[in-house]
Amino acid sequence: MIANPKIPYMTPQEYLIWEEKQQIKHEYIDGEVYAMTGGTIPHNEIAVNLTTILKNYLRGKGCKVLMADAKLGITENGPFYYPDVMVTCDPRDKKAKKIIHHPCLIIEVLSPTTEAFDRGDKFRDYRRLNTLQEYLLVNTKQISVECFRLNQQSFWELHPYQEGDEINLTTLNFSFPLHRIYEDVELF
Repeated sequence: MIANPKIPYMTPQEYLIWEEKQQIKHEYIDGEVYAMTGGTIPHNEIAVNLTTILKNYLRGKGCKVLMADAKLGITENGPFYYPDVMVTCDPRDKKAKKIIHHPCLIIEVLSPTTEAFDRGDKFRDYRRLNTLQEYLLVNTKQISVECFRLNQQSFWELHPYQEGDEINLTTLNFSFPLHRIYEDVELF
């Protein structure tokens, strides 16, 4: 994600109109737009594996599994992000064409340039979504996933998973072996 200093401050409405005409995706935070840069092949493979795992499980259950081209709006006025993978089972998102507002699961595949932001400010914004129950951070350097899960006291708990573990996604009532995320992926 790279800020473009040539683009002036935009209102959320100006951004939504402007971005539809762009050749690349841009995230929007507090009036500024950030170009989404290309990822690595392992990053993409991990996102595809996760999407496939989730789509196969959720088929016919009324949920949407979306990848990096699906825009997420924290509020109607932003910020607007493009998570690597997200799931919404909320009826309010059923007919969404441009923006998802009610995900229950968001997954970010970490990269060296975005890891601090994914863990910090972006997660802070994601926590504003009252439907979000789980947030996964997937490592691309080693077989490792961190799952932040909202508990019954409304606190976010960390559930780390390592090689050999089974991931438990409580919001979807679904468990699967961690190694499936990294199937056919050459880590760097």
